[in-house]
Amino acid sequence: MSRVRFWMDFMIPKLRRVFEFMSAQGITMAGNLLYGLLCVRLLPIPEYAKFVVVFAIQGTTVVLMDIGITGSLIPLVGHRIDDRQLIADYVASLRQLAHWLFAIVAPLMIVAFPLLVRKRNWTWQIVAGMVIILLVSTWFARVSAAYGSVLIVRRDRKRWYRAQMVSSLGTLALLLVFWAFHWLTGFSAILINVAGIISVALTYFLRARHLLGTRGVPSRQKRNAIVQLTLPSIPGVVFYALQGQISVLMITTFGRTAAVASVGALARLGQVFSLVAQMNPMLVEPYFAKLSRTQLKANYLIAIGVVGGIGIFAVGLAGFFPQLFLWVLGPKYYNLHFEVLQVMIGGAIGLVSGLFSSMNGSRRFNYYWQNLTTITLVLIVQATIIWKTDMSTVQGVLWLGIGSSAAALTSNILGAFYGFARGGRRIEGLDNSLERK
Repeated sequence: MSRVRFWMDFMIPKLRRVFEFMSAQGITMAGNLLYGLLCVRLLPIPEYAKFVVVFAIQGTTVVLMDIGITGSLIPLVGHRIDDRQLIADYVASLRQLAHWLFAIVAPLMIVAFPLLVRKRNWTWQIVAGMVIILLVSTWFARVSAAYGSVLIVRRDRKRWYRAQMVSSLGTLALLLVFWAFHWLTGFSAILINVAGIISVALTYFLRARHLLGTRGVPSRQKRNAIVQLTLPSIPGVVFYALQGQISVLMITTFGRTAAVASVGALARLGQVFSLVAQMNPMLVEPYFAKLSRTQLKANYLIAIGVVGGIGIFAVGLAGFFPQLFLWVLGPKYYNLHFEVLQVMIGGAIGLVSGLFSSMNGSRRFNYYWQNLTTITLVLIVQATIIWKTDMSTVQGVLWLGIGSSAAALTSNILGAFYGFARGGRRIEGLDNSLERK
C-alpha cells in the first residue's frame, strides 16, 4: 500500500509535470526548428549568411551582458521560494548589475561588430541596422532570462513554457505570411525572430511582477552575494561568450559567404539537443538544488546516463543515415555528409557538458581553479586544432567546436568530483544549510 501511495502522491504528479513540460517544449522546439530550417531553405545563401552572423553574435553578446548573474537567482533563493520580498530584492539587485554591464558591453559591440564583418562587403546601412538589432534583441533576451527565473522559482512553469510556445508558433506564422507575400529577406527573417524574443521578455516581466506582488529594493549586500556566487564563474563565462560561437566567428573572419551559410545551416541540426538542454534551468537545477547529499550521487549518475544515451543515439543516427539530415537542410547543402556527423558529435558532447554545468551550479560546485582549468584546456585544444586545420573550411571550424566542447566537459567532470569530495562553496551572508544535509 505504501508503494502504491508513493506512486499516486509523488511519482505520478511529477511524471505528469515532466510530460506537460516535454510536450510544451516539443511544440516550442518544433516551431523554432521549423522556423530556422525554413530560413535555410527559403533564403538565398548570401541572405541566410546575414541571419547566421546576427544571431551568432547575439548569442555572444547576451552572455557578456549577463556574465552568469541571472543564473544565481535559483541557488541564492534556495528553498525560500515563498519569500516574495526576498526574490524581488534579488531581482532588483540583478537589474542594477545588468544595467552596468549593458553600459560596458554596448559600446564594445558598436565598435567590434563592423570590424568582424568588414570582409562581407555589406553596406554601412546594413551593418548599422544589424548593430541596432543586436543591441535591442540582446537587451530583451537578458530581460527574458532574469524574469523567467522568477517564474521558475515560483513554480509557474505553465506560464514559462506557454510564453515560449506562443512566441515560437507566432514567429513561424509570420514567417510563412512574409514568404507567401514575397516579403521574405534576410532582414525580415531577423526582425521576425527579434519580435519573438521581445514577446517572451514582456510576458515574463509582466507575469513576474504579478507573482511577486511587491517592489524589490536593491541592496549592496545582495549585489555582493550575487557577485560572490558568480565571481568564480565570470572568467569562464566571459571566455565562453567569445568561444560559444567560435565556429561562426572563425568562418565569418576567414571563410567564404557560402561557408558561413553552411555552418549556420548545420548549427540548425545541432538544435535537436536543445529540447533536452532546456530542461536544465527548468527541471534539473531546481531539482538538484533541493536534494539532500545522501540522494545526490545516485540522481547525478542517473541523469548523466540518460542524457549521455540520448547523445550516443543522435551521433549513431548521423553516422549511419546522414542523408536524413541533409534532406532536411535542402539541396543547397547536399554535400555536407561528414559535417553532419561532426555537428552531432559536438552537440552530444555539449549536451552532457551542459548537464554537468547545471548540476554543479545548483550545488555551488563552482570554483576559481575550475574556470582556470577550463580556459587553459580549451586554449590548448584550440591552438592545436587551429595549427593543424584550415579554418577557412567548414570541417575545420567544426573540429574546433568539438575540441572546445570536449575540453569544457573534462573540466566540468573534474569540478563534479571535487564538489562531491569537498562540498559546494559557502557564500557569506547566505543560508548554507544545503551543504549540511
